[in-house]
Order: sequence, then structure tokens, then C-alpha cells
Amino acid sequence: MVRLFNKEELISEIRKIFKAGWIKSVKNTIDKRNDGAVGNTLESLLGIKENNLPLPNAREWELKGQRKHTSSLVTLKHVEPSPTGAKIVSSVLLPLYGWKHKEAGKKYPETEKSFRSTTSAIAYTNRGFRVVVDRDKKKIVFVFDASKADTSKPEIAAWLKTVNERVGLGSINPEPYWAFDDLKYAIGSKIMNCFYVIADTKIENKHEYFKYEKLLVLSGFSFERFLDCAEKGYVFVDFDARTGHNHGTKIRLKQDKFPTVYEQVTLIE
Repeated sequence: MVRLFNKEELISEIRKIFKAGWIKSVKNTIDKRNDGAVGNTLESLLGIKENNLPLPNAREWELKGQRKHTSSLVTLKHVEPSPTGAKIVSSVLLPLYGWKHKEAGKKYPETEKSFRSTTSAIAYTNRGFRVVVDRDKKKIVFVFDASKADTSKPEIAAWLKTVNERVGLGSINPEPYWAFDDLKYAIGSKIMNCFYVIADTKIENKHEYFKYEKLLVLSGFSFERFLDCAEKGYVFVDFDARTGHNHGTKIRLKQDKFPTVYEQVTLIE
């Protein structure tokens, strides 16, 4: 039977881990993008299964870990765009706006296409994509403007020509979007409260080690603060799909802005 801690007891257990010094990662990867190793290693030290926090009200709490010196993004939630019936990624973005996958004809079939785009509200990507926070219509929209594509790059100019041939250079139809109400529920129910642990990192003998240094106890996710972050360009919509597999569309946030979307922040060192 799993022992349940109250919040104070769990904080006490994490403080003991702070004092333990350098701890070998439970993962073999040293990929800095988003491998979850900081959180997974902490879960292992606490003797718990992935995100199964030993709290009486565990469903209300999320555990997240980040490296201290990283520009990586925090994944808040996987949320596919609406209208969901249109299967936007597989039926619109990949076939009409995708480009040749770098492993096409090698690891994957010659026809394999890729659609990967990490997109914010303050700048167009070099292929002309951007997100718009539309407060009037209460939705976040993923838009395309061909005039914003960087055609000084031959590969993008060639890609844009194929988009014109496939679908034309107008707006995406239907335009992908995420309704505020849907996002508020999807993200809020996932990260309403969070134990957010920050660890220093080093590599020894091709293996990563962590030294856990800070715990932020974050309570009361604020959707209004999330929207403010989105408008300032701190929130990203991250598509990661290829013809054979959609890795899921993620709503992500700059790591150093993560605490700002909560009403209450308590620092434990």
C-alpha cells in the first residue's frame, strides 16, 4: 500500500532530496529538449509512479521538473485544435502545408511529409505561421500569411510554391483554433496546482546528474494570466507531426514564466 503524505510531509521529503547532493538521472538520455528526466528522477526518489503524487488530493496536483539553466519550454497540455471533426493536423496541415520529411526515402517512405512548428503570438515563423489571441471571439487561432514566409531561403520559396499548387496562398480553411473555454478546462484541470522542482545538472561519464535546489509550490492556475502570457509571446503552440504519426499538439510556456500563471507562489529551498 502506497503511503500518503500531506503537503507539508511531501515538502519535507523533497527537502531531504535537496540535501542529498548530486543524483544520477534515471534516464539514459541527455536530450535537453523535453525528456522529463528531472521529474522522472524525482518521482523515483520519492518512490512513486509517474505523476502519481502521494497526496490525498493528488488529482489536484501536478509534479513538474526543469533543469536550472535551460531555454526549454514547459508543456502544459496536449490539445488538438478545433474543429476536431476536421482532423486538422492529418487532413489539412500535413497534406496541404507540410514539407518533405528529412528522413523521407531513408527511414520513412519517399512521400513522408513533416509539419513541425513552434509558434507564438508575437512573430511569424519563417514559413508564415502565427497564433492570434482573439479575445472578442474567445479563441486562440493558428493563422497563415504567405507574405510573411522567408522566401530568401530557397527551401522555403520552393515549399511555398508547392503550397500554392496544393491549396493556394490564402488563409487555412478551416482555420485551426482553441476555444478559451476548452483551453481553460483542459489546462486548468491538468495543472491547477503544481509542485515545480528546479535542478542543477552536470554530465559525468556520458550520464546526466541532478542536484535538486528549489521547489516552487504553485497554487491557483489563472487562465487570465495564461492569456496575458500568450499575448506577450511566452506561450507557444507546438505542432510535431509527420505523415505516419502525429506526436500531438502541445500548448507550451517559457520555463521562467511558468510561476507567473499562478495566483500563489511559495518558494522552498
